[in-house]
Amino acid sequence: MADVKKFIEEIKTMTVLELNELVKALEEEFGVSAAAPVAVAAAPAAGAAPAAAAEEKTEFNVVLKDAGAKKIDVIKVVRAFTGLGLVEAKAAVEKGGVLKENVAKEDADKILADLKAAGATAVLE
Repeated sequence: MADVKKFIEEIKTMTVLELNELVKALEEEFGVSAAAPVAVAAAPAAGAAPAAAAEEKTEFNVVLKDAGAKKIDVIKVVRAFTGLGLVEAKAAVEKGGVLKENVAKEDADKILADLKAAGATAVLE
């Protein structure tokens, strides 16, 4: 063990250039590489990436584009799934945009169907 400790002490005194030469010499002598291993699985095939991203999406945002002619019915639906009060739900319907964020697919589809049944134009993002 004394030789290993002596070798480590010798390495501590070396400059960066000397250490670089030592690494290159060890690589040549033993036929190895000191480079970090590259993760092959980290780069999926280009054609598989969009399909995988589409399948992985499990949460959606419900976005109101237009309240339509039956604004009162849309406000009722918004109140039902957001738990907002009448004034807040009315303001949300008039403003439009994202009504509910990070909703599970099944719940988002139900909310979307309810909004469309009330006469609103809405989408999932």
